[in-house]
Amino acid sequence: MRFVFFGAPGAGKGTMAAEASKEFGLPHISSGELFRAAIRECSPLGLQVKELIGRGSLVPDDLTIKIVHERLASPDAANGWLLDGFPRTIPQARSLSEIDPEDYVIDLEVSDEKVIERLSGRRMCGKCGRSYHVTLKPPKVANICDYCGVPLYIREDDNVESIRRRIETYRVQTAPLVDFYRSRATLVPIDGEGDATSVWHELRILMARLMGLQLVD
Repeated sequence: MRFVFFGAPGAGKGTMAAEASKEFGLPHISSGELFRAAIRECSPLGLQVKELIGRGSLVPDDLTIKIVHERLASPDAANGWLLDGFPRTIPQARSLSEIDPEDYVIDLEVSDEKVIERLSGRRMCGKCGRSYHVTLKPPKVANICDYCGVPLYIREDDNVESIRRRIETYRVQTAPLVDFYRSRATLVPIDGEGDATSVWHELRILMARLMGLQLVD
């Protein structure tokens, strides 16, 4: 089964996709993590991506499509996947529909105010990639990853000014995908305003129903 996790920055796409990957055994493919890997490698593409993300801009479609399509061609994605952060534009969505069409698009609906609250307090581990929040999901020791013991960092695009630009970019360039996927009858909205535990509880039930699975608690 192929799922796209859709929603504004900070809607919880990465968190929910990671939980779903563990629960249902599908690979979690994050376009953001693919970009960050390119940045860590300091490749020409990575440097270009770093500059764009730092400005709160979207990476151009041609670069994004190339990176994601290469990942989808990996053997572990042959029988399904969970896409997080892709597609973000109509051309990206059309490219996906041509090579490996989605079964369902999980639309996590979250207000702008909630997005700013979540992202401005987010902290990341540069070693394992785990995400924390200063109030909603703090580490056991302030500013230290629970698993790796290394200092957490603030992503360049998680300052309030950049967050507001990202929200505006989303509204202009990405929100039209709602109509695109609604026309394909694959869009499934879910309330993403609650805490991660409550949202995951509802999402787990929803995904199991869509996959025709019987949950065992």
